[in-house]
Amino acid sequence: MGLPGSGGELGPQIRVNGSWAEGMEGTVAEVREGARQGAAEIHSRDGSGGGNEGPEFRQSLLANNVFVVVAAILFAFSRRAGSFEMVMLGRLLVGVNAGVSMNIQPMYLGESAPKELRGAVAMTSAIFTALGIVMGQVVGLRELLGGPQAWPLLLASCLVPGLLQLASLPLLPESPRYLLIDRGDTEACLAALQRLRGTSDLALELAELEEERAACQGLQPRRPWELFRDGTLRRQVMSLVVLGSAMELCGNDSVYAYASSVFLEAGVPQEKIQYAIIGTGCCELLMASVSCVVIERVGRRMLLMGGYCLMTFWGSIFTVALCLQNSFPWMPYLAMSCIFAFILSFGIGPAGVTGILATELFDQTARPAAYMVCGALMWTMLFLVGLGFPFLMEGLSHFLYVPFLGVCVCGAIYTGFFLPETKGKTFLEISEELRKLNLPRRSQGPRWRGPDVIQSTEL
Repeated sequence: MGLPGSGGELGPQIRVNGSWAEGMEGTVAEVREGARQGAAEIHSRDGSGGGNEGPEFRQSLLANNVFVVVAAILFAFSRRAGSFEMVMLGRLLVGVNAGVSMNIQPMYLGESAPKELRGAVAMTSAIFTALGIVMGQVVGLRELLGGPQAWPLLLASCLVPGLLQLASLPLLPESPRYLLIDRGDTEACLAALQRLRGTSDLALELAELEEERAACQGLQPRRPWELFRDGTLRRQVMSLVVLGSAMELCGNDSVYAYASSVFLEAGVPQEKIQYAIIGTGCCELLMASVSCVVIERVGRRMLLMGGYCLMTFWGSIFTVALCLQNSFPWMPYLAMSCIFAFILSFGIGPAGVTGILATELFDQTARPAAYMVCGALMWTMLFLVGLGFPFLMEGLSHFLYVPFLGVCVCGAIYTGFFLPETKGKTFLEISEELRKLNLPRRSQGPRWRGPDVIQSTEL
């Protein structure tokens, strides 16, 4: 996600003569479409939805970095070849890599972490995503790699995190839950737990894994379309679809796209806007870090509700500021402040919490399919927002954020009324609570409809 060249600030800095420049207009659409396809490729860890012969997390991530290496080569030699098609193909491959990584990484982290730290550990994926955005913005400065001559190196710099993963992933242990439940290898599971926890006192955690294994015994991995037909997964699938869509339709990515014009209206010189844009990425990085610290104390629901409520508030103020920016000289500064506040609100909740819902709401047999549905849905929504935002700007003018505010309100309402809290609970406890919500009549047990039960034998 944070790979240089995938953001919206690169396009205006690339200027080449002839048809090459004309072909650059579709590259952002290419990376989003590639990410959607990449998310669709992780239907399950075994690639076919059956058995225990599939690739491990590490193998999947290692193979995924091949896309980055090939893309970096295409980027590096595209200018010399004079081929914009190489850039478009490279962006497509980077999108595939992002789609796979953004689903496998939080799933691996969530399954490997203890229940007391599961939310905080899984949130690190959002932190490094925000860090990648900031690094992309920094190296994209005209003084560094954003100039007319250095942009091939900027695009090819995605090779650096790819090489880091290729060097470090073989050193990491596999997910203990995957080894025990999917592979049935108790010894490998115990060894992985010892490496992750740094202690040999693992009897309680191993007992919890054995209980979860017994609950999944005899069940086959779910396919994506099976999730929508299973009544026991109704609440989970609904939460995944509603909150995943809300995350991409809440307007945060549009705020990034609109920031340059707002900064310009506020009096920021054209040559200094690129530095102000870095501040937006730093806001999301800051709040993602804060969210990682407090998520196990505050809970998932509170962060999501608070984030969407704050986004609704600041988005409303931003709309008013846009409407009145020609009436009061200080309104552009208020609009600029609202942009930072909106991004801060997004970072505290929706940015990170949404990504771990698929890990906590679904059991071991349905989790890979859930990530496939969530990833494909979110990237498709992002693709549609990128296509539709220019038409919203033209049709709604200063009221273009009103539809996004409606999405934020719906996200807050759904979280408050329908999303269960998962803080500090095991996967089995979460599954049992959701089963009761999905099948309330069955959870109450059979009712006696005969004569009253005799409470005493006394005559």
